[in-house]
Amino acid sequence: MTKITGIGNALVDVLLHLEDETLLNELHLAKGGMTLIDASQLKAIHASIASLPQQRATGGSASNTIHALALLGNEVAFVGAVGDDETGRFFRRQAEARGIDARLATIPDMASGIATTFITPDGERTFATHLGAATQISIDEMGTTEGTGGLLHVEGYLVQDHDLIERALQQAKASGMQVSYDLASWNIVAADREFIRHLVEEYVDIVFANEEEAAAFAGLQNPEEALRQLEVLTKVAVVKVGKRGALGAASGEHAFAPGLPRKVVDTTAAGDFFAAGFLHGWIHGRPLPQCLDYGNRIAGEVIQVEGTQVSAEQLKRAIES
Repeated sequence: MTKITGIGNALVDVLLHLEDETLLNELHLAKGGMTLIDASQLKAIHASIASLPQQRATGGSASNTIHALALLGNEVAFVGAVGDDETGRFFRRQAEARGIDARLATIPDMASGIATTFITPDGERTFATHLGAATQISIDEMGTTEGTGGLLHVEGYLVQDHDLIERALQQAKASGMQVSYDLASWNIVAADREFIRHLVEEYVDIVFANEEEAAAFAGLQNPEEALRQLEVLTKVAVVKVGKRGALGAASGEHAFAPGLPRKVVDTTAAGDFFAAGFLHGWIHGRPLPQCLDYGNRIAGEVIQVEGTQVSAEQLKRAIES
């Protein structure tokens, strides 16, 4: 079986529901985006939410994808870094409980990364992320998978460290791995479009984007046109179009898989779980339309719960139905 290794920020999500967007505006957070914050901002945010009910779950884009792939029965690993604290131990316990080969560096003098996740009534999530120890990733932990047809899944948030992400992609390609890359957030793409284009063109086999990310990357609002620009650069391109479904292109083939009606509780990790469903189908040789459908089905499960707390049975049943 193809082993999939994820590399990204090892984060713990602190989830809370908002009655409206007032707090987002007060904190100057772009709705639906990810804003990096420092330790003092984290302290101020946590003071402002102290009276609100909160939940905790493992987070991080690539981590979420790897967790979902593990639940689907795939052999997986995750490369990241945590602090020597209870938050980091929570992340490690959750990964190991799902059978993930957790290649986590422990950084003794730094706090583990926390993503404060604001969920508005429409189910959309906005992140204020303090990376902390999560930035101390060692690509030496990636290892190699020569002869196994392995795949490296990379989250676009790592693009903020140009040297790290490019070395990771170079090492993956040198060891014969396929590379999948999730663009991760429209504001990240808009801020670093040319470098991301370079990465996709030089190293990436499968690229994932939602409508906003595709528009930021291509400078085009029409998702079909943005998809055509992406497919020129890589072997497989996917553009998710929300509840309408997903578009895909591979080797000249174009496909669309319609979305499924689901009650939206929380969109946290929807894109990450979509990537897991798609990759699960892809490494098992499924055709492009079925891979897109798997992505929709797996994403459709996680949006019906808070955070990422879905079971293996739920996910397996979703793609078998």
